[in-house]
Amino acid sequence: MKDINMDAFRFSISWVRILPYGKLSKGVNKEGIRFYNELIDELLANGITPLATLFHWDTPQALEEEYGGFLSENIVVDFRDFATICFEEFGDRVKLWLTINEPWVYSVGGYDAGRKAPGRASKYMNDAAKAGKSGHEAYIVSHNLLLAHAEAVEAFRSCRICKDGNIGMAHCPLWYEPYDLACVEDNEAAERAMEFMFGWHMNPTVYGDYPEVMKKIVGKRLPSFTESQSRKLKGSFDFIGINYYSSVYAKNVAEVDPDKPFWRADQHVEWKKQNKAGKAIGAQGGVDWNLMYPQGLRKVLNYAKNKYGNPKFIITENGHCDAYEKKKPKICELMDMKRTDYHKKHISNLHKAI
Repeated sequence: MKDINMDAFRFSISWVRILPYGKLSKGVNKEGIRFYNELIDELLANGITPLATLFHWDTPQALEEEYGGFLSENIVVDFRDFATICFEEFGDRVKLWLTINEPWVYSVGGYDAGRKAPGRASKYMNDAAKAGKSGHEAYIVSHNLLLAHAEAVEAFRSCRICKDGNIGMAHCPLWYEPYDLACVEDNEAAERAMEFMFGWHMNPTVYGDYPEVMKKIVGKRLPSFTESQSRKLKGSFDFIGINYYSSVYAKNVAEVDPDKPFWRADQHVEWKKQNKAGKAIGAQGGVDWNLMYPQGLRKVLNYAKNKYGNPKFIITENGHCDAYEKKKPKICELMDMKRTDYHKKHISNLHKAI
């Protein structure tokens, strides 16, 4: 990393590497702490700033078995304990922290579509799922992720050796353009999709509650915050982490099946790669969801600046995958002009946002 002039490195701290059974009461793994101490010290010795992520979807299996992981509010205390140990052990040297990585991806992927661990979903969403309730569990899980985030931030701000550090959450918003720019309903759909994807976890940390449109559409399936929880959530970040990769067109969907709820249906939005005129929003990347639209990064940042009070941002992820990379001659891989172009255009749009 030093040889290629990297000046920062983001890594995740494995919960079970610190607390093998997920709970403070069941013991701390000193070898795990030593591993991260050595990693952090080596980074700093080479002039590389560490940025640590506390939760990147690796819920301890013991907690999954005991109470269902993030389906239970019990996890909030255990996550705070884990976070507190990390702050006390590493906070004198790690000055940039992320509590949760991409909460919507974890909640929807694991508990609505059932395509990511723990693979829970209704049968109408994923026939391979053995358990789950789409349109319900993702909202419960995200609620507990937010409560865990707030508790971790409170612990961080009480940590004596962490006083000059900063903490936030890594969000992964798409940018939505209206499918038909002249259609009022499609313009409203694009805004509604942003609220369901970005506002779902941003609004509570800025305003203490979910977006009004989510409360209206999701209704009783969306948990609510107590006054105390709302107070803890408001202002619970020093910066916003942005993982940006892709954008889509948003087309309004008037009617959905009320008997088969899921997160995408709740938006009343269909995601489209092409607009009404047949124009693709961007070149197709190596995976289906990766559509290259560099302007989307600038638009996401401007959206968040205007909606959430001009916060500080760190671009915590951005990149391009090439479907044909392994089929190319090595010299072509090394030239890598697609990635060069991708990063150049995204950095240019970042500069425009600034």
